[in-house]
Amino acid sequence: MVHAALSPAVAKPAHVAEDLVYDFDIHADPGLLANPHARILDMVRNAPPVFWTPRNGGGWVALTHAANYAASRDPETFSSEFVPAEKMKAMLAALPAGAPHIPQPIPITLDPPEHTKYRQPLQKVFSPKTISGLRDSIRALAGELIDAVRPDGGCEFMATVAEPLPVKVFLKMLGLPLDRLPEYRAIVKEHMEAIDTDREGSVQRLQRISAAMRDTILDRKDNPRDDILSLLWQTEIDGQPTTLADMENYGVLLFIAGLDTVMNGMGLAMRGLALDQELQATLRADPKLVNEAAEEMLRRYTFTVPMRVVKRETELAGARMLPGDMLKLFLPGADLDAREFPEPDKYELSRENNVHIAFGVGPHRCLGSHLARVELQVLYEEMLARLPAFRLDPDRPTVFHGGHVIGIEEMHLLWDA
Repeated sequence: MVHAALSPAVAKPAHVAEDLVYDFDIHADPGLLANPHARILDMVRNAPPVFWTPRNGGGWVALTHAANYAASRDPETFSSEFVPAEKMKAMLAALPAGAPHIPQPIPITLDPPEHTKYRQPLQKVFSPKTISGLRDSIRALAGELIDAVRPDGGCEFMATVAEPLPVKVFLKMLGLPLDRLPEYRAIVKEHMEAIDTDREGSVQRLQRISAAMRDTILDRKDNPRDDILSLLWQTEIDGQPTTLADMENYGVLLFIAGLDTVMNGMGLAMRGLALDQELQATLRADPKLVNEAAEEMLRRYTFTVPMRVVKRETELAGARMLPGDMLKLFLPGADLDAREFPEPDKYELSRENNVHIAFGVGPHRCLGSHLARVELQVLYEEMLARLPAFRLDPDRPTVFHGGHVIGIEEMHLLWDA
């Protein structure tokens, strides 16, 4: 278990009711770090549907499915523009000549209609048809990684499979050099760990990410290849050619999303399988069930926690919120809500109406969900086809981390070689 210091508690604002205060640190809560989804189940059962926590600078957390669904579909009230678009444009215009660009993870930090304008060029890149064409290469890489550890009778799964599989796939898609993978992962990890604890340092971290990509971005303008960066240079945004600033904005978003999120979903999914020998046997006997199995695992172990800022006075699940309040969309709680999913702690392969929101809902629904699904499905198939029954190593406990993407730092699997 990772031990982390709780962030300092801040004073409760006057508009927050006492009975809606619940002490929870998304990065350092001891229960979350010991067993995240057990802790989340406890929260869903015992915390207010929407609560205010004094940790991480203070802010709201939406737990229930209804609250998350409503907030996700109301960008006019629950905004992704932490700095209003017009204010950001004015700030950028006021920068002195030659000052380094301040990249923004676009379009995730925009609201409609600006969001739609910048999201559209990415739709084709991540369409089901395009992603389906990658399945064979994803399978080949997964098989290579699993075969490398099979003779050992066990592995530390995150470092040997869960990290290199989606990260290498995405670096190739984006057009970035594979030999810089450790450097890229270190930059992303630093950014994800500091989102709440060092908001003021966000600009410097985003500039560092942008700088790590700049040479490749510039090269693709003059020397296009079959990759995302080359494609984005050839698109237009609102009828205008793509600029270097646009490319850096897109780049930091794709870099962060592609190099961190899916590996955590893979770790949680394989832990779920390792804990369920009966499910492993069922899927080995009938691989056609893998897609369905992967969807229920996504529901049972949802892992992303998007952020919003309140733009106008409102009420959500009985909680009064004022402009400037921060809100975490706690999707892992939404998908463990018994009002939406009966017996939510139970993994049910044949669960009816399993419309989970692991990839979000509304205009910011995860653009890479098709890629994530294919990667997860292929991983299930190859792990089950290439390894005998695998289990957790009882002598080496799984190490978890919190944050805006909940996941696993270290997980040791065993099988009979």
